[in-house]
Amino acid sequence: MSQEFINRVVELTNIERQKAGLPPLRFNGRLAVAAQKHSVDMAMRDYFNHTGEDGSSPFDRIKATGYRYSRAAENIAAGRSTPEDTVKGWMNSPGHRKNILTPDYKEIGVGYYFLAKDMGDVNYKHYWTQVFGTPL
Repeated sequence: MSQEFINRVVELTNIERQKAGLPPLRFNGRLAVAAQKHSVDMAMRDYFNHTGEDGSSPFDRIKATGYRYSRAAENIAAGRSTPEDTVKGWMNSPGHRKNILTPDYKEIGVGYYFLAKDMGDVNYKHYWTQVFGTPL
């Protein structure tokens, strides 16, 4: 299910870009690694933030994969149980929408993690990360 959800988020993101007259984003495995690691980290370490529990920024996590870029951004979401609801939420948020519709971004990676027994202070169960990049 996770890979299906990830593929669907990429598809829905590209539909939104198409509506805006923008080219689709290409899936990038390195960006996906950065996104997946962050989704898992948020779920397992009980937080919801762009800054990792280790103090890492989205840019630190992207660089750690070896991805070389001129521009990058990250969207995160939690608690939304479907790709459709997640992308809709991002599109209804000005900052997230801007990331999705930035013409300069060419590639995307998506991470999703479901923690069924989410018993922490932050118990959203569903953790999503989108990472955008413009490769060098």
